[in-house]
Amino acid sequence: MMDQGIWILVGTAVFLGFFHTLIGPDHYLPFIAMAKARQWPLKKTLLIAFFSGLGHVLSSVVLGFIGLALGIAVSKLELAESWRGNAAAWLFIGFGFAYLVWGLHRAIKNKPHRHLHFHADGETHEHLHQHESDHVHVHERKEKANITPWVLFTIFVFGPCEPLIPLVMYPAARHSIPGVILVASTFAVATIATMLIIIALSSWGLRFVKLGPLERYAHALAGAAILLSGLAVQFLGL
Repeated sequence: MMDQGIWILVGTAVFLGFFHTLIGPDHYLPFIAMAKARQWPLKKTLLIAFFSGLGHVLSSVVLGFIGLALGIAVSKLELAESWRGNAAAWLFIGFGFAYLVWGLHRAIKNKPHRHLHFHADGETHEHLHQHESDHVHVHERKEKANITPWVLFTIFVFGPCEPLIPLVMYPAARHSIPGVILVASTFAVATIATMLIIIALSSWGLRFVKLGPLERYAHALAGAAILLSGLAVQFLGL
């Protein structure tokens, strides 16, 4: 039977999972931005976010169990988590910057321009279009496969859950291993659930936001959002 101390840690795990996700824009902003730019359906966005969040939490859980099994001091694990946090932040910064540049290049290349069309009956007409937007003279094309979801997943696996090991797992280990599993699982559920709720609500709200002429800059804006979230994590400690 679990003692009262474990249930206090379970409550702490719920709070930490919720709060550390809420104040960390890197937990949800990249998915919201990419979903808007690439026009992902909500189901796909949440699926990508779920597996990324799962990898994010499990990487710290595995490290915590290794530390417990080998008797590694929590201070050493905190150093490892700090290194992982820096790596993940710089990966977000690099990916965001690269995607921003690519998005700007795409937007410039896709600048609206006019075409003059001649018909067999001698009639001519002119219309404005973009190479990568739909119009009556362009056949429908399937969206090209992209590696963006895998990039997000990989960066998230690098990213640590800083409060999990020192504030939840190691204290729970003083009680029992089942207690460690319980608090780690609770932390994971709270973290991933918070991610999915924020992403779902934000994506729903963005459905009503029309970019208009800025639509062709959607990818550049997504890259800028990811870049800023990485900078916020690295230099503001969010």
